[in-house]
Amino acid sequence: MDASKPALKSRLTVFPDGDASEILLDTGDRAAMARALDVKGIRYAHVAPPAEAATLSDDALLAAWADRLDAWCAEAGFASRDLVTVRPDHPERDRLRALFLDEHTHADDEVRWFVDGVAWFFLHLDGHVWRVRCVAGDRLDVPAGTPHWFDMGASPSFRALRLFTDPAGWVAAPTGWAGAAAFRAPA
Repeated sequence: MDASKPALKSRLTVFPDGDASEILLDTGDRAAMARALDVKGIRYAHVAPPAEAATLSDDALLAAWADRLDAWCAEAGFASRDLVTVRPDHPERDRLRALFLDEHTHADDEVRWFVDGVAWFFLHLDGHVWRVRCVAGDRLDVPAGTPHWFDMGASPSFRALRLFTDPAGWVAAPTGWAGAAAFRAPA
């Protein structure tokens, strides 16, 4: 992240699914975010990563947090975990961003815990688009079959842990909803 810019904070913004300019809810209060998302079956929590997380390698971070991650996996029956890291200088950042911009579902639950940086998770629920700006410490648990998409932004800089029961469950099943194109990460 650019040290000259203020750090972005967690934020939930809700829109009607056909109008990215009309805001129905906009909050950065994490408790309010958790309550609003919980009503829709989405778990949101903020679990601060270890202070040194941004400086640890992926393997070192997984080792440092092994007990916590083991507990998370046992809690929901997850068998596997990995970390995904994309920085502005990543040679395939544009291709990786494009992979997740279309609305899709997964056969498996999706859990992401953001270790550092910022990215946007979009949920399409009951005629509304829920945009969640995720920052370090944000954990989002999305049930299988939930229509969503992910935007890491034009200049991505984030690292997120992903938990899953079966890597095959992470295969995206596109919904075909063209409306997702109107909702992207803010510039």
